[in-house]
Amino acid sequence: MKNDTGLGLKGPEKTCEDRNCPWHGQLAVRGRVFECTVMSTKTHLSAIVERSYHQLMPKYQRYERRKSKIVAHNPLCIAAKYGDTVVIAECRPISKTKHFVVVSKGGGK
Repeated sequence: MKNDTGLGLKGPEKTCEDRNCPWHGQLAVRGRVFECTVMSTKTHLSAIVERSYHQLMPKYQRYERRKSKIVAHNPLCIAAKYGDTVVIAECRPISKTKHFVVVSKGGGK
């Protein structure tokens, strides 16, 4: 049984038994949603994703490029790998550093 995340994204074709899966478990997503690139999946059920964005520098009236790394839960039904473009969504804290979950593989809507 698939849950609706409310983000307008298609769910994964595989199923899983993960409690912290937004599609097949009981994890609710809320708040911020980002499109990122997976940089590492060495940790079990986790993915480190990199988010690029522009920040205004008021003194120079120009934008600079910045990037940040975010640790996200990577459910077995999605199983994102290094280099994939994924959509992550904010959720309740899953562990000390994980506050996001991978919702979709392959980019945006």
